[in-house]
Amino acid sequence: MEPDFWHRRWYKNEIAFHQERINLHLQSVWPALASTPPATVFVPLCGKSKDMLWLAEQGFDVIGIELSAIAVEDFFKENHLAPTVTTESTFKRYQSGRLTLLQGDFFELLTADLGGKVTVYDRASLIAFPPEMRPRYAKHLCALLTTGTQMLLISMEYPEHEIKGPPFSVPESEVRRLFEDEMHIEKLREMDVLAENPRFIQRGLTSLQEKVFKLVKR
Repeated sequence: MEPDFWHRRWYKNEIAFHQERINLHLQSVWPALASTPPATVFVPLCGKSKDMLWLAEQGFDVIGIELSAIAVEDFFKENHLAPTVTTESTFKRYQSGRLTLLQGDFFELLTADLGGKVTVYDRASLIAFPPEMRPRYAKHLCALLTTGTQMLLISMEYPEHEIKGPPFSVPESEVRRLFEDEMHIEKLREMDVLAENPRFIQRGLTSLQEKVFKLVKR
């Protein structure tokens, strides 16, 4: 999936992948990370996720990166925030309080753009990529992180023949294969979340599992 795919999706408002509420499990699984304010949380492919609001309310500085300018501008507009906007060499930076969103290509991101050590929250990034792009994503993400960096990763698994992603089904075996060379991986939780996602039921999905992992950079 090239950038034009995502630009079209946001332009046409074809964003069924966007969750209008804060992730139901974020509050309960976040304490598994040894990350307390003040600290910075990095959210790759953040869209206009409301999870960033919850993280900021806990006292964390939040840095998100998002390809679509529509998504970034909608995030601030819908949450009644007036960001300061500056243009850098690679990204356009939107900042309001503890929230900073970089509008641009994740694959052009450098460690220096994160401003130091971060904790990573990936709820909708890995599952946004088709199989052929996931290794590139995992490799680039790991390259951005320093030893000891923690990541909370939420993946989903469903019968792939029933619907077409994104979001894509990423089985636990693939999560481990993608990250095990660079990260220590611990599965924290596995949940049946089909009932919580009626839009997937409407699309004909019969099973939907969310798996939560804690990863630590070696």
